[in-house]
Amino acid sequence: MTNILAAPVNESMASASDTLIIAMIVTYAAALFMFAIEAAYGRRTKLKAGRLMPVGAGSVDGGDSDIEVDVRTNEGEARASQSVLGRIALGVTALGFLFSLAQIITRGIAAGRWPWGNMFEFVVAMCLVAVGALLFASWRYQARFLGAFVLVPVLLLLGIGVRWLYVDPGPLIPALQSYWVPIHVTAVIIAGGAFMVSGVAGVTYLVAHRAESKRALGEKVAGIAGRLPSSELLDRISHRFILFAFPLWTFGVIAGSIWADEAWGRFWGWDPKEVWSFISWVIYAAYLHARVTGGWRGPKATWINVLGFATVMFNFFAVNYMFSGLHSYA
Repeated sequence: MTNILAAPVNESMASASDTLIIAMIVTYAAALFMFAIEAAYGRRTKLKAGRLMPVGAGSVDGGDSDIEVDVRTNEGEARASQSVLGRIALGVTALGFLFSLAQIITRGIAAGRWPWGNMFEFVVAMCLVAVGALLFASWRYQARFLGAFVLVPVLLLLGIGVRWLYVDPGPLIPALQSYWVPIHVTAVIIAGGAFMVSGVAGVTYLVAHRAESKRALGEKVAGIAGRLPSSELLDRISHRFILFAFPLWTFGVIAGSIWADEAWGRFWGWDPKEVWSFISWVIYAAYLHARVTGGWRGPKATWINVLGFATVMFNFFAVNYMFSGLHSYA
């Protein structure tokens, strides 16, 4: 294959990209600080007409459709800590999202190629998707309260990326010089970002569910745990993002198999990356199957979700460093 991607690095765009990622991290950190203050000290306010029917509430068509209804739980109306500071934090988060988008674009221009060809670029792109999912959830599902939780793993991943995974912009290695990069890798990145938000919502659900159980026993729940919205609302948000991400992950696995056949002459070779991608697929498939056929909608199903996200993160990071295989170049 002719190497058409090995163009000289655009140093000005590379410098702009490096500056933008620092600006992005600082912006997200400021937003996280404000989200945390809102979660801890904001006024408990009833969520207005929402687009999610909590589990156990009736719906017009008896299904899971997005319809305009009041968000209610078995305990009454769903409430969350809200303040002006939270609205400012959401705007700051949107600014960070724009910085992230600009960083990816400038890095792609600097390298003269599709801007996710290594672990650093992959992490930045996945965090972009996660923050975009947070912004969407805040608009669509009134889930601004997730900002205090989603931005924690985002900042951790970005910090890891800058500190340990960073490489200067440059051409792709020969193994990645393929049109499958924007197809296979993009699908996996989008699915991974959505799984991140779902996993965070799942962990938050477990905390909220435990707080509600204590409250039902007459125990006092202090701190942020006692100020979370209903666990049912968190469960439904987590479920929706898995419904979005799972088909993309499935497509990513299939596209990767087709690429593997073109590159290595086989669709499947039990490479560690392939195995763990399949393990994640099985776990999320089990989650969806359990909800549909087993009626699991509580902590049991959520623990499957959390386990699935743990395997996704293990696949993205640990597999690359703990195992040797055809994907070790990542």
